[in-house]
Amino acid sequence: MHKVISHWPGNHKMAVMITVMFEVWSEGKAPPYSPMTTALKPGTPDLLGISWSQYGGKSGVWRLMRILDECDVRGTVCLNAKCAEDFPDAVKQLHERGHEISAHSYTQDLVLPYLSAQEEKDVIQKCSRIIESVVGTRPVGWFSPVAAPTVNTARFLAEEGFLWHGDYNDTDLPYLMNMPAGRLVAIAHSDFTDNRTLRSSPRDFFNVYKDTFDSSLINLTVHTHFGGRPLMAAMLSELLHYMKGFAGIWFARHDEVARWVLEQAEA
Repeated sequence: MHKVISHWPGNHKMAVMITVMFEVWSEGKAPPYSPMTTALKPGTPDLLGISWSQYGGKSGVWRLMRILDECDVRGTVCLNAKCAEDFPDAVKQLHERGHEISAHSYTQDLVLPYLSAQEEKDVIQKCSRIIESVVGTRPVGWFSPVAAPTVNTARFLAEEGFLWHGDYNDTDLPYLMNMPAGRLVAIAHSDFTDNRTLRSSPRDFFNVYKDTFDSSLINLTVHTHFGGRPLMAAMLSELLHYMKGFAGIWFARHDEVARWVLEQAEA
């Protein structure tokens, strides 16, 4: 039976988690979505789409770092391990500034359900090694590309010593899962990430979270290649400044939430 968390540390009335998605695609591949409204014919190199995706490592991640610093907030960065290879300075800075570095497959187009069980296990281990080689510590959290795990993912993560797994949407609050190799904390993914506003106004992002700022847990999720752009980054900054104006809010990294859940299970 899953044990769900019922309260937060220090009598905080709610928790706010900032999730930064730092993603890259395989060589020559672009995201399946973009602000462009006209798709190219299948098989045609989408050079603008590739350029759009590369904004995250070149510019977006640095702007988001500045905003989080200004608001004195530490978040969780879910990154494709290839980001650590392509943009090691940015990843080191994120770690040094106190943000959690978690794993998000090797590239964004390496989707777990398309792999064999052994290939999936190899990818999880590979991502851990790459991240550790750049920041000096192994990741303790995992979020799958397109939030798509397999029936083996949670078991593999527990076997590799991970603390939390972010591919869940069956409840609002984190809960403990007992796996054969150990315990794992399930953390729900965001219901409204920044890229939901691709065909609308960035103001929608602000309004959604302002209007739901009475929930027990909020997961604010932005992508470096989209949320790191001025239009969306301005909304994140305004939202964080708004939330920081209230007492009783725990701005927590995913690993901090996971450890709290584990502590409560032992209490």
